[in-house]
Amino acid sequence: MPPALQPEQGTELIAIRDLKVHFNLGGGTFLDKLVGGSPVRRVVKAVDGVSIDIYPGETLGLVGESGCGKSTLGRALLRLTEPTGGQVFYKGKDLANLSRSEMREQRKHLQMIFQDPYASLNPRMTVGQIIGEPVETFGLARGKSVDQRVQELMETVGLSRRFLKRYPHEFSGGQRQRIG
Repeated sequence: MPPALQPEQGTELIAIRDLKVHFNLGGGTFLDKLVGGSPVRRVVKAVDGVSIDIYPGETLGLVGESGCGKSTLGRALLRLTEPTGGQVFYKGKDLANLSRSEMREQRKHLQMIFQDPYASLNPRMTVGQIIGEPVETFGLARGKSVDQRVQELMETVGLSRRFLKRYPHEFSGGQRQRIG
């Protein structure tokens, strides 16, 4: 990036430094254990040394093969999966140092959006229930005001309140993205 276009140092909205998410698959085979051999630990490095800066006004899209770690990176960013190493900063705060309740508060401002969110939408729930669940979970509304807030959110993303009782399979891919 030319020097005139580079943001000021330290103004990152999100800064990811050497993020790692490794999964231990356990040790050795049954035969190793039976004969007393030393088990070989198998580790899957789903995310290994990722560093990214995202500045205000920027959008980041992750593209890659199935199973390459895109969703794992997003889950680690939100601390839905705990990173094995590295750091994640949001507005200068190290997310690893936040308590569960503080992290829950931060998740109101962070989200993952899938290209086709169909798999992430519960097919047994209506769109009104799907949208209302985080509204209640995050304490943004209670009781009857949840329904009112859901209707406002539907209108904000260009969906009619008539669709509240419909199920995810009844929507186009673009509509499902707005619901998700």
